[in-house]
Amino acid sequence: MTAHAADPARPFGRVLTAMVTPFTEDGSVDLAGAQELASHLVDRGRHDGLVVNGTTGESPTVSDAEQVELLRAVLDAVGDRAVVVAGAGTNDTAHSIEKAQAAERAGAHGLLVVTPYYNRPTQRGLLAHFGAVADATELPVMLYDIPPRSQVPIAVDTLVRLAEHPRVVAVKDAKGNLNDVSWTLARTDLAYYSGDDVLNLALLAIGAVGVVSVVGHVVGPQLADLVAAVEAGDLPRARAVNDALLPVYAGIMGGGQGAMMVKAALHALGLPAGPTRPPLVDATAEEVAQLRRDLAAGGLAL
Repeated sequence: MTAHAADPARPFGRVLTAMVTPFTEDGSVDLAGAQELASHLVDRGRHDGLVVNGTTGESPTVSDAEQVELLRAVLDAVGDRAVVVAGAGTNDTAHSIEKAQAAERAGAHGLLVVTPYYNRPTQRGLLAHFGAVADATELPVMLYDIPPRSQVPIAVDTLVRLAEHPRVVAVKDAKGNLNDVSWTLARTDLAYYSGDDVLNLALLAIGAVGVVSVVGHVVGPQLADLVAAVEAGDLPRARAVNDALLPVYAGIMGGGQGAMMVKAALHALGLPAGPTRPPLVDATAEEVAQLRRDLAAGGLAL
């Protein structure tokens, strides 16, 4: 773990982006581009952490070997000044353990472990799965609760039991259930991170400690301001920052595909991104034109 994660209340920092995986035009992983983007996010985007090999990083279509190379490249670029969290979750417990151990060997500072998708395990299955992955390394674990993709939510009682594991320390929440978040915060010491940009303010206001963002690729400083305003108890300021971000949320997350649209945004800003890998497709000219209007309405100069 880096010095940036010394605060146990915020084990992975405050502002993290689920980073895209830049590709070259021939579809291979652009390691130099990934290092450039990671450095930009940390040095100019006010990030104190990054998640690599998550869904926005197109992990389903990036091989395990490529993911290790990407993780090492990002660690080499920013691992001395930011927390680098590796996506390790799949819908196969054995495979998830292999990915977690490979990430630990590569030097990752923590793991993001998503709820198994498609095979729809029971809550007992979730306890067994997350516990096995957390047991497999010495790295701190952020659970990723995202039923829109996984179908199965992590129940509050399950989260309470998982919080007893010494290495399960945080949750990236994209469940959209503020009641469940409130109860989990009341019953555990898990650190919550907003994993749904449109709910950043709401989750921070009820006790989340930071964000794992997609729009953070292009508005990291504004997200840092949002977190700081909530921490200072200045909710009018926080609302003003959030209101100004609404067009950006709409442009990148509103009806499009997050990885596709944020790659289009990065391209518009002259930052490394490259194409998506199938089955994702690149944004159309019409989609890019609307995105540019939304980003401009959010104050971004293109």
